[in-house]
Formats: sequence, structure tokens, C-alpha cells
Amino acid sequence: MSVVTSVDRSAAQPHPPAGEPVTPTGPATVTPDASAPPTGPQPDGAQPVATQPDGALPGGWPAGYPGAYPVAEPDRLTRLVVRLSDRTPRWVVPLAALGCVAAGIGYTLLSDPTRSAPDALPTCLLKLTTGLDCPGCGGTRALWYVLHADLPAAARHHFLFVFALPFLAYFFVAWAGKQAFGWRLPELRVSPKVIGGFLAAWLAFSVVRNLPWAPFTSLYV
Repeated sequence: MSVVTSVDRSAAQPHPPAGEPVTPTGPATVTPDASAPPTGPQPDGAQPVATQPDGALPGGWPAGYPGAYPVAEPDRLTRLVVRLSDRTPRWVVPLAALGCVAAGIGYTLLSDPTRSAPDALPTCLLKLTTGLDCPGCGGTRALWYVLHADLPAAARHHFLFVFALPFLAYFFVAWAGKQAFGWRLPELRVSPKVIGGFLAAWLAFSVVRNLPWAPFTSLYV
């Protein structure tokens, strides 16, 4: 039995002439192509891949490669909603929202909540059962005073509602104008910290307005 050493192996392989590239003779290393579609069985929970109209897959992958699942067809209700959404004019939703706002304003003006009895319907269930003001108590009366240009009285009944009303009105006008007429009003960006601070202030206001000591008793409505 003969033993081939490294010296014998190197001698058995002739060296290429100087100036020529060296070609490796070992096993070839295959680099996977990142753009190629995956092959083999897909793991559980793999998402289905949508196909193009001609049957091809996104990125030019051929149809029928392992792991390509057909997209489920939408049900009748989904198709009906999509069909109605496509055929409905874009001004219908803003108009419906405006109708809701107008109905609320009309009810406030006709009912005159500043002269109604505390237990008149509709009433606050929390205040009716416990005698405490809920976070929204006084909002309807504040709106009535705002519509009559009496801001001090409106703030007396619900200060935070009066403070937030201009911002809410601008948000509504910007949204409705964009949906109905394509207006591009400057966006009023509100960060999550600002929203969290406003909710915290609203919670604190809801607590202090029920405290039985002066000057908090002046907030009782």
C-alpha cells in the first residue's frame, strides 16, 4: 500500500505557466441567488403568494413553483361592499357626517339644555344614579353657549370641550374637504404624547369637578 503525502500530491498536479489564472480543482461552491424563488416545502403558516394576470408570480417567478398558493376569492358580502364603495360618490360620506353634526346642533338649539330639568331625558346615567358629573357632563350646555357666542358660560360648563372644539372643527373641515373636493389643507399633526396629555387632563378635570371643596365646587354642573 502506497501513501501519498502532500509533497507527492503537489508534485502530481502540474503548476500552470506564469501569467495564467489558477482554476480551483476542488468542489465548486454554489452561491444562492437571492432573487430566485424558494424551493421545497414551505413552513407552516406561510402566506399565500398572489399571482399576476398571466399566471406569473411577483418578481418574474414562474407559476407553479413549490410554496405558491392560490389567493382566496372574496365572499359575497365583501364583493358587495367593495362594489358599493367603488360606485358611491366621494362626497356622500362627508355629507352624512355633516348631517350628523347638524342634527346634534339642531337638537341642542331646540331643546335648550340650559333650562331643562336635571333629570330630563336624555340624561346622564352616572349623574342620575350617583349625583356625580361624568367626563361629558355639561358638554351639551357648553355647545349651546358656544352657539350663542357666550364663551365664558360655555367654559364654565365644560372648559376642555370649549378648548378642543376649534381643533375638532378644523380636523372635520380638513377631512371633509379632502374627501369631497380634494382640498389639501395644512395637516394638523398631533403626536401621541399630546393626545395622552389631553386624555390625562380630561381625567383630572373629571375628578376635580366632583370634589366637594372650594374652589372645585364652582366646576359642578
